[in-house]
Formats: sequence, structure tokens, C-alpha cells
Amino acid sequence: MDQKNLYTPVISFVAKSGSGKTTLLEKVISNIKAKGYKLAVVKHDAHQFEMDHPGKDTWKMSQAGADVVAISSPEKVAIIEKVQVEKSLDEVIDTLPEVDIILTEGFKRSNKPKIEVSRSEVSSELLCEPEELLAIASDISWEIGVPCYSIDDAEGVANVVIEYARRFRDEKIAGH
Repeated sequence: MDQKNLYTPVISFVAKSGSGKTTLLEKVISNIKAKGYKLAVVKHDAHQFEMDHPGKDTWKMSQAGADVVAISSPEKVAIIEKVQVEKSLDEVIDTLPEVDIILTEGFKRSNKPKIEVSRSEVSSELLCEPEELLAIASDISWEIGVPCYSIDDAEGVANVVIEYARRFRDEKIAGH
């Protein structure tokens, strides 16, 4: 991993589709931001996605053969890069600016610690093994040795993220 993100903790939010992962993640992001942290979020899409829309200038440039198209304004910068093979999560992280915490949505197969969102009407089984999990957010009380929060307790889940981030940095600094 690039030096700028060497001390940046990465936590993946994972769930089966329809479990409320994005809704919880939005609330967790707001809660963490309200406490003054700088965040990056990386969303995994298992399917092709299109940020460029037909007819837009960046789309036209990409269609003309550009391998990388960037668009910049006073408020945002976006870079769209064509890849032959999907980049690993660490490769994506290496492209990010320095932040305090990186959250991901998806990446259930990554080696990053995870918070699993589970809803009883979607599944009665977890995706992850207990040793992969920092916490579970669910409407079920899981008794597997992992902290379990209500699916509506965004503040509790945000506090898990923040506490993990502190421990991660302390361990990295102590081991450096």
C-alpha cells in the first residue's frame, strides 16, 4: 500500500442485497463526519457501471479511445480509467488522497475487517466468519462472540469504526 495511506484503517461494510447496507452506511458516514474525521468511501460494483453518460463530452472522449478521462470543477474531480482487469481494493486505495478512515461498501472477499449488515427477512445466515468481523448490525441478536448492534444504531456502529481506527493507528505507529 502507498505510504500516504499506510496508517489509514480500511473497514468494509458487507451484506446480502436488500439488507440495508447503503442506508446504514450513509448514516454512519454522517455520524463520523460530524465528529470531524476525513473519510473516503469505495463502492464495489460486481457489474459494469457507467459514470459517463452518452452524449456528454467525457463519454465522447472515452468513446474516441482515451484510456483515462478526468473532469474537474471548483467542487469535484473525477477520474475514469479503463482497466483490462479489475483492480484489487489495495490498488484502488493507493489512488485515494490521504484521509483518516476508508470505508468500503462491498469487497466481501477482501482481507479487510468487516461490519456485516444482516436483516432477518433477507437471510438467516451471515456472509462472514466471526474472525473477519468487527461488528454486526442486524435485527437479529447474533451470539457468535462479535459485538452486535441494532440495524438502526448508526452511532454505535460509527463508534466501532472510530475505535478501530484509533487502535489501528496506534498499532501501526508502535510497530513502525
